[in-house]
Amino acid sequence: MKTKIILIALFGSLLLQTSYSFANANNGKDIYLARCAMCHGESAKGTGPLANKSNPPTPNLATPAFRNRLNDYPGVIVSSIILRPNGDLIPKTLRENGVKLPPHPWTIKDLRDLNEYMAGLIAKK
Repeated sequence: MKTKIILIALFGSLLLQTSYSFANANNGKDIYLARCAMCHGESAKGTGPLANKSNPPTPNLATPAFRNRLNDYPGVIVSSIILRPNGDLIPKTLRENGVKLPPHPWTIKDLRDLNEYMAGLIAKK
């Protein structure tokens, strides 16, 4: 019984830690501008300097369809892009265009902040 109570308390604290109310918009914006805007552009419309230099070209994230996906699956979209389910597309595009990004030690907080910033950015469209 004691173990169940501890597990429930632990699970509850994990849920609280991932609450969007703790998101830091400045951190999300800084990450987006440093690591995403080069392809997606500052407006997330796929208009960054490298947008047409990848195959396939960078998608417009400010569409209603993407906005709905981001709302329906908060955090999943951002983390899946970062984890690269599409293989080597992002690193290959950066390499081919001489862009060197330092490794980033991604945290749950970074993913949450980036998701929150992107949701706010594309909601303005």
